[in-house]
Amino acid sequence: MPSSPKNDKANLRAEILELVSQYHDAAFLERAFVPGKTYLPPSGKVCDAKEMQNIVESALDCWLTTGRFADEFEKKFAQWIGVKHCSLVNSGSSANLVALTALTSHLLGDKRLKPGDEVITVATGFPTTVNPILQNQLVPVFIDVSLPTYNADMTQLKKALSPKTRAIMMAHTLGNPFDVAAVMAFARAHDLWVMEDNCDALGSLYDGKKTGTFGHISTMSFYPAHHMTMGEGGAVLTNDDLLNRIINSFRDWGRDCWCKTGACNTCGKRFGWKLGDLPEGYDHKYIYSHVGYSMKVTDMQAAVGLAQLKKLDGFVARRRANFVFLSRALAPLKKYFVLPEATPDSDPSWFGFPLTVREESGLKRTELVQELERRGVGTRQLFAGNITRQPAYQGLRYRTVGKLPGADRVMNDTFWVGLYPGLTEAMLTYTAKTLADLCVSFK
Repeated sequence: MPSSPKNDKANLRAEILELVSQYHDAAFLERAFVPGKTYLPPSGKVCDAKEMQNIVESALDCWLTTGRFADEFEKKFAQWIGVKHCSLVNSGSSANLVALTALTSHLLGDKRLKPGDEVITVATGFPTTVNPILQNQLVPVFIDVSLPTYNADMTQLKKALSPKTRAIMMAHTLGNPFDVAAVMAFARAHDLWVMEDNCDALGSLYDGKKTGTFGHISTMSFYPAHHMTMGEGGAVLTNDDLLNRIINSFRDWGRDCWCKTGACNTCGKRFGWKLGDLPEGYDHKYIYSHVGYSMKVTDMQAAVGLAQLKKLDGFVARRRANFVFLSRALAPLKKYFVLPEATPDSDPSWFGFPLTVREESGLKRTELVQELERRGVGTRQLFAGNITRQPAYQGLRYRTVGKLPGADRVMNDTFWVGLYPGLTEAMLTYTAKTLADLCVSFK
């Protein structure tokens, strides 16, 4: 008996998605902001019914691994940022691991990174920018940061160089681009790979071009704290066809095959390969050319990302506007804090608003952030501070350029407050007023 139009699967799907929208509107009512009562997180996701509808639509496909939503996201995100290839992974941390590990591939010949090679990086940042260096038995060489940009001190690049230097791996701190021109010129002069950690800087511009498009490989994070979210998730980007093949191999178990999930014989000779010591004709789907991982996303995650991608331009604009608002509101507090400044020739998509307590102010960072939290203003440290002082890195092999006084200052005196798109001007006004009140009361 044929199904009626009322009950066919297309109509049922549309009805389900409409009910999801109604449920979202009923379940997630916007709450009024109450100063001092409503907690203001420093970061967070901004979603509406469309993200929830996309999750359910993906679930209705019952395609539980990477699929059509991931394919569409990779294509559209690559176009949005301006690169040739985008490969989704399960987190920004995994993106960094896959990106740097790709540079160890035998397919790169003499340019591959080998154990003992040195990678220049920055002492202040998030651990997963540094961890892949150590995990690949490479040696991080830490350079210091400069205030008020909180980015790498470019005068130390030359001092960091040695005959073993093979790559540069660094992040744009809190969305503020590092000096891209200096880094890329240095890399070209010394034939170095550049791995650009763009996880905190989605939408930032340097010299009118989006960050994440300068390095040989770049990475993104889609954790809820970041500029857009999939819940978990990340991406590895490149314009190089060979690097893209290597990236996908390390992401997908280390396999030599490049078929999309669910596809077969893309190469046209699935049983026509002779690699390694395997017998001729061994199924290419089960030939492994790298010691890889399984780091793919689910289609549900990618479906959320597609809904977020449509809002990304608005998210970036809101972050910039909130940064300007806070900069003006906190300008009277310059005698207490070092206020952030954009790197020359850049237009950041700010991740957070960093503040460094001035020594002469009489304020103490720890007391200040504890009271801010008590009054409902969320704060964060600038990640690891001086990462060489973290317990995880004690006794490991690395070099430093000097004693890293800038990183120590960040470790001791810096914190940041939020400016993500979920924060309104009323909320930011409360943040500024609370900071001003504490500066007076703690002085």
